[in-house]
Amino acid sequence: MLVRRLPASRHLRRLSTTVDQPPVLIETAGRVAILRLSRPSSLNAMTAEMGDAFAEAITELSGRCDEIGAVVVTGAGKAFSAGGDLQFLRDRAEDSAWRNTAVMRRFYERFLSVRKLPVPTVAAINGPAIGAGLGLALACDVRVASPAAKMGVTFVGLGIHPGMGTSHFLPLAVGEQVAARMMLTGEVVGGEQALRERLVASLDEDAEAAAVEVAAQMAAQAPAAVRSCVRTLRTRQEGGLEAALWREADSQAHCYATADYLEGLRALTAKPRAPPSFAGYEECSSDRPPNLG
Repeated sequence: MLVRRLPASRHLRRLSTTVDQPPVLIETAGRVAILRLSRPSSLNAMTAEMGDAFAEAITELSGRCDEIGAVVVTGAGKAFSAGGDLQFLRDRAEDSAWRNTAVMRRFYERFLSVRKLPVPTVAAINGPAIGAGLGLALACDVRVASPAAKMGVTFVGLGIHPGMGTSHFLPLAVGEQVAARMMLTGEVVGGEQALRERLVASLDEDAEAAAVEVAAQMAAQAPAAVRSCVRTLRTRQEGGLEAALWREADSQAHCYATADYLEGLRALTAKPRAPPSFAGYEECSSDRPPNLG
């Protein structure tokens, strides 16, 4: 894709409870808003605070439809998002299954609020988009990636069910077979493979500039026509979404209570790195607990 540079951003808005490290930034370039996850030191790992700031940004941008025609979602630094924050993940092992279902459903809702924007959204996958990070990208209307970007739904390698809507949106993007392969193996794919398998619409060395270019083309069209088309496309995609999100939240809550989840967390932070050793195989043909024979 040939990239035409747009003028420098004329507006920068920080959304955060901290001044030094705002978790979300809003920038504008003409009629395109750029919504940037901004925790580069953690590869934009997703926290509840970031989710609150993200949802606040969505509310703000939804109220600026007189000036904004499209939104680009991307990450600061070298990553789109590496997925859930490590401390957030550790906390889930300390919580109850009942609470974890509610916690995860709220967590998804914060970031999937991107679906509430009345204007089209373009994900600029500038680097790793892993787990919930890829879920956010999948929730956008169009995805543009760097050839060097790595993308995967790696939840099973951590010991949990996929979340952030990936079990719903991934099959819609790549088909049932590719989605099953990716979800059940935790495979991470590069840009070229992602393009071949329809996970992304296009590749560009400067994913953000390319995404802004696509968004600017959208914003240059008739607003009523574009926004009604966005609604049509999303309505088709959202059948069954609510049930899928609750299924994901329930399944993740169940997995958080397992020894394999603790093993996945251990392996994630082990030095030197080594694959986890999962041992959660249990006989399930009897209705009696294993320790009773």
